[in-house]
Amino acid sequence: MNRFRIWLIWPLAIAGNLAIGNWLFSSAYAKDTEELGKCICENKVKAEADNCLDKLKQSYWQDNKYSEFVDLLRNLHPENKSIVPSLSYYIALSRYQQFKYLEETKGWDEYFAKGNDYRNDIVKETGKSLEATALDDPLRIYSRLLIYQFHKDQQDTFTEGALSDLMSSTLEYAKAIGQKAMVGPQIAQANKDTEPIKEVADKLLSYDEKAKAKELYKIYAKGLVNSDIKDGALKDKAAGFYKDGNLELAQDIYDVYIERISKVLPKDKLISELAGIASAFSYQDSGFKDMFYAEKIFQKIEEIGGLEAFNEELIYLRGFNLEKNKEYRQAKDIYLLLIQKYPESKHIDEVTYKTGLIFTYILRDAKAGREYFDKLADKEGDNPYALSSLYQMGLLKQWEADFATAKGYYNKLIEKSERKVTDTFQMAQDRLKEIAEGTSMEHNLKTFMDTSLKEEFVNLDMSKVDLKSNIYQPKVDQAVDISSSTNLSSSGCFNVELQYLWSCDLGDAKPGVNQPEFKTTYKNQGTKIIGLVLISPSGITERSLDLIDAR
Repeated sequence: MNRFRIWLIWPLAIAGNLAIGNWLFSSAYAKDTEELGKCICENKVKAEADNCLDKLKQSYWQDNKYSEFVDLLRNLHPENKSIVPSLSYYIALSRYQQFKYLEETKGWDEYFAKGNDYRNDIVKETGKSLEATALDDPLRIYSRLLIYQFHKDQQDTFTEGALSDLMSSTLEYAKAIGQKAMVGPQIAQANKDTEPIKEVADKLLSYDEKAKAKELYKIYAKGLVNSDIKDGALKDKAAGFYKDGNLELAQDIYDVYIERISKVLPKDKLISELAGIASAFSYQDSGFKDMFYAEKIFQKIEEIGGLEAFNEELIYLRGFNLEKNKEYRQAKDIYLLLIQKYPESKHIDEVTYKTGLIFTYILRDAKAGREYFDKLADKEGDNPYALSSLYQMGLLKQWEADFATAKGYYNKLIEKSERKVTDTFQMAQDRLKEIAEGTSMEHNLKTFMDTSLKEEFVNLDMSKVDLKSNIYQPKVDQAVDISSSTNLSSSGCFNVELQYLWSCDLGDAKPGVNQPEFKTTYKNQGTKIIGLVLISPSGITERSLDLIDAR
């Protein structure tokens, strides 16, 4: 009887009855177990044996037979001793997966009865694997990663040490495999060698260890570059990671790609490539985005070709991206560029209105803001930006107590409104009613106007409260979730009681003073300004705003 037959029969014979092991020889397992087991025990090529071991694992794991798989591994005696550390690793990996399965299925009886044994297996077997592997062996990295995941999931005191060991081993591995330039047939091997580094980074990112993940992503990206990968393939790699949502790695590789093509492409083609990358990362309601990175690429375009390198759509995209990233002052400058260069742009009404809002409520310059509202006020038809501009001009005059002029703007808005059910139409009626009855402007709105325009509130710089919407380009009548988050100094062990004075374009919502968030819809298209003043026991604490574009 050959060596393979001995290890195959032994675990069954000790049971006293071969029938107990019938599952091993069932149609589901017999063929895989015999063929793959023979591959593991008799194969002299470690990579091929490891591949068979992985296939055998899948055969057992698909039916959650983790303990059976562990028993089988413990009785394998491969001729090639370099495979032994892999057996130890797979035993530990199976026990880890078994823990996960028991948690998911609430198999608490086995979890608590066998848990300590399984934990010991994980620690003991990863230790064996680590002792038997060299610095440049990927199995060493996977063993370190597994023991870190185990301690992290257990939330025990060994977590930090395991993380430190994982990082050290990964950096040692990166150094050991050389990270040197490779050409020809070695390229594929170089990419394969760096893959464990990426897998560790992916897992660290999933555990919110962003700084350490980024460090490893940079090493992985450098490894790709040193493999002499072609520019087109490098771009495809970056695009693939972007598509997978791995923005950290995508950016690292795009940075290298940009550095390369900057040396070889003519200026016009280089700018075109950069514009495509910036567009991918710019703000969008759905899909992946990173507004900071997009602006970094926009700045690179400006360095290469100046502002002349930006066409109409690229100017708008940059300004919109800055605006959604709450970089309002910079957004205003880009919008002004569009107004100057493309006065007939399809975006002209939107950016003109937004420029007026930014001057008025961000820069506290109502005079400059009126200039831009005035550019829109006389536009013909039921133009949402013209109606909103008339409302803003009326609002400013009402706040200044010039009620006659304010009424004129509001009435003009109502006359121009072809639809009488819009949000702007209703707000103008509300303001006219206040003027007619001699009552003060609605309290929340007046407080927002005061804090935005009075010099005494200039210290309110919107740094202590941030507004967010789940979408910024909703369709008419589409639900929008608006929320606030505060960044106030600590007040000891007491919770600060806050009031939220919501105002401006709230759509059909009427949030109360105790609501830090609310849901709304809008009846008409156009840019909506969401205003908030935060009140604490000490009084007015902060103000903020957000812009939403109903399409």
